[in-house]
Parts: sequence; C-alpha cells; structure tokens
Amino acid sequence: MKLINPHFRETVFETLAGGLLSLFFLLPYSPLHAQEWKRLVDLRGKWKFEIGDKPEYAQPGFADAGWQNIFVPASWEDEGFPGYDGYAWYRTRFQLPSGSEKTPLFLHLGRIDDVDETYLNGHLIGFSGIFPPGMETAYAKFREYRIPPEYLNFSGENVLAVRVYDVQLAGGMVEGRVGIYTLQSSLAMDIPLDGPWKFSTGDEAEWKDPAFDDRAWKNLVVPLRWEVQGYRHYDGYAWYRQRFTVPANYRGQKLALLLGKIDDLDETYVNGRRIGKTGNFTSIGGPAVRGDEWQQLRVYEIPPDLLYFDRENLIAVRVYDGLVDGGIYEGPVGIMTAERAQEWLAAQKRGQKSPRSFWELLDAWLKK
Repeated sequence: MKLINPHFRETVFETLAGGLLSLFFLLPYSPLHAQEWKRLVDLRGKWKFEIGDKPEYAQPGFADAGWQNIFVPASWEDEGFPGYDGYAWYRTRFQLPSGSEKTPLFLHLGRIDDVDETYLNGHLIGFSGIFPPGMETAYAKFREYRIPPEYLNFSGENVLAVRVYDVQLAGGMVEGRVGIYTLQSSLAMDIPLDGPWKFSTGDEAEWKDPAFDDRAWKNLVVPLRWEVQGYRHYDGYAWYRQRFTVPANYRGQKLALLLGKIDDLDETYVNGRRIGKTGNFTSIGGPAVRGDEWQQLRVYEIPPDLLYFDRENLIAVRVYDGLVDGGIYEGPVGIMTAERAQEWLAAQKRGQKSPRSFWELLDAWLKK
C-alpha cells in the first residue's frame, strides 16, 4: 500500500518549477547503482511507435511494420509529435544472451510521462499510475518491473509493448537507462520457491491445512503483484499455497523461509502451523494497516519439528491488502539456512539507501 496524494505532489512540483528546481536537475536522476545492477540488454534506440489505443497492440504477433520509428528515451514531442496528449504505444523486440535463465531479470524503462502498462510477450508485467477515468500520474517514478522467467523466450525473440497515456506537456518514455538488468549479486536459495503458486481470493481457515485440495485454484507467479495477473482492482484477503520438498541432508539444520516483500499484511503457515506474521489482523474492526508493512522483508524461521524430509511440505500464506498493490510482489522467495538468512537480512538493513534522484527524494518526502 502506498498512500499518495498525487494532486498535492503536482502542486509542489509546480511550485518548485523555477530556479530552485533547476538546481536539483544537477543531481543524477538514474535509479541504478553500478554496484547493484548489470545491464544484459540495452533497449535504448529506435522503437516502433503509434498514437491511439487498441488492445491488440500488446500481442507479440501484432504486425507493427507500418508504425513510425521513435527514439527511446525521449519525449515524443521531441520525436515528431509536438503538442500530442493522449494514448500511444511503443513496441520493440530483443533477444537475451546465453545464461540469462540463471539469474533474476528486471526491466528498467526509466521515467514515463504519465501512465503506463507494460507487456512482455503479451503478458502484463507491470503498470504505474492510473489511466482515465480517474487518471493519476506516475511521471516522477522510474519504472522497474521484475520479469517472470515463465514469460520469456530464452532462445529466441521477445516482444515488449508499452501502453502510455500523457495528460499534458511532455509525454512518453522520457528519460532513463532503458534495458534488461540483473542484480550483480543475486541471493542463491537452497530451495528456490519463485514461480507459479496456487492462489485464491477470499479467506477460509481451512486453506492453511496441507490436506486442503487447491487444484481448482489459479496459478499466480511469485513474486509479482496480483494486479498484473488478473486481479487489477482487488483489495482484501487472499491466500497463496506452495508445496516443496526438503532433502534429508538438511536434517538437523535450522532453516528459514524468505518471502521478500508482501503488500500489505501476512500470516504464514508451514504444514498447517503459523511460523510468522507481519501486521495486525486482529484489531477492532478488522485488519489494521499501519502503512509501512509492504516495505518490510519477510524472513521466518521454520521450527525443525515442522518439516518432513524427502517428503512433501506445504506453505500457506494468508495476505490482506488494504489499498492499491497487493500480494507477494518482490523477492527473494525461497528457503535457506537460518544463519545465512539472518546474515543477509542484516546486510540489507545496513545497506538501505535513501532515494537516488530528486524526483524519488521528493516523492518519498511527500509520502511521510
């Protein structure tokens, strides 16, 4: 949940639009840190571009040869479309280098003015802002979308399609280091759990039990917010379930479950017993979202007597989303030794960084 008043922010931005604002443009605007990110595919350059809005533009098989070429990143006003406000689409194709399937991948699109939906091979992988009606700008946000490996073609061509709406002034994919990135040092899990999980909206106590039959539930990719997987406007309760096996050589070792970040609250169960929770589900009147739970990393130690070795185990995660984004949306997701997990968590806390551009700094200040 991100509590934002976009109209107040726009007023502040307009107030700072004079000489004071120009001073901040001297700061680096990129959200990337050289020590954190490695670019695998450079997507700067010519993209296909078309004004208007048709849903078939998202599909990989759509014929876009007749579209105009436009340079990315740049405002579309500077690329031959002065004065245009409204809908437009960008499309490009890319191939991944060999070995890309071994590491988590992220799409960076820089800053888009004002609103976007981004599709990979026909699958929605991220969006920022709200399209009309009820339009809400996200022009100050640098887009960073995790790419589910299930959506990628690692041995051939991939198609990106970006739907954009601009309300006024500059529009389009205006600035940033556009490309496919991986983290320089990804966290290796002893038992990786990212990928498809069983998912259902609603809230039933029996859903934590290993014997419950979840075969009729839908499959959702974890980590990835549920809004981009068919639950665009859903707020409330939902459950995730995943089965896993622990090899016998882990017997006697303390293990921890990492669930990354969850928006907003969670209660997490292994084999029917709760092992951890974040947030308050039991306040008067229902769950109480304080406001920062969605930013907290989930690391829950698994009691050794709970696990079956060389047999199937079950994780069940009860989630409550109060507003805007929801679900298990950011990794890492998996199981590792508790000692390694605590070392990693401590390193994350030590390495927390302040926002890395003027826009992000001001946006974060306005969220307080």
